[in-house]
Amino acid sequence: MKKFLVTLLCTGSLAIGLSLSVAKATTHDGALSEGEIRKIDQESGRVTLSHGPIENLQMPGMTMMFQVMPVEQLEELEAGDKVRFRAVQDNGKLLVTEIEKAE
Repeated sequence: MKKFLVTLLCTGSLAIGLSLSVAKATTHDGALSEGEIRKIDQESGRVTLSHGPIENLQMPGMTMMFQVMPVEQLEELEAGDKVRFRAVQDNGKLLVTEIEKAE
């Protein structure tokens, strides 16, 4: 029982920390960028995007993997979808904080 409570407390603290970190990161976001989904890894919450320039990160177009927070945004997407997304840098990690199918 003691191990369970310690695990529960640690997990809860980690989730709160990630939520606060993402909330902080989204306050410094830029315009939506455009890209195409190459691969989705639902289990790890990551997406591989072939994207154009990401202006707020001063990043040229390329294909790369991003962590997505919250991961539920990936549920309606699949490889080949054209998307618009918002990427931010948080403590040296690149996160997609918003992603949607392009119209």
